[in-house]
Amino acid sequence: MNEKIFKERTKKLAIAIQKLIGEMPHSIPAEAIARQIVRSGTSIGANYRSACRAKSTADMINKLKIVEEESDETVYWLELIIEMGFLPQEKISPISKEVNEIVAMTVASIKTLRASSKAHKA
Repeated sequence: MNEKIFKERTKKLAIAIQKLIGEMPHSIPAEAIARQIVRSGTSIGANYRSACRAKSTADMINKLKIVEEESDETVYWLELIIEMGFLPQEKISPISKEVNEIVAMTVASIKTLRASSKAHKA
């Protein structure tokens, strides 16, 4: 994955999530989910940037695991937004697609780093 492109994608994702949350209804359940998805969705890019500054392969893998976890959590909150009827699926689908792609790329990167690390140890 290209570091510059991935940084830009995760930043655009954070902005899209912020805008999406602005369209949610003002109720206690909706606001609780909004707070959660803002945290997880914006931390994806921040944690990826941290992974780019990792001190070792093991450190990078650990930081990318956080990106994976935050991305997966964001998918969960997006699903809840749809299932609770806070926003229509059409609004959520593009963001959900992007987060799922980020999860897939992150998992692939982790696997590549692990394989490379094992090859260097052998």
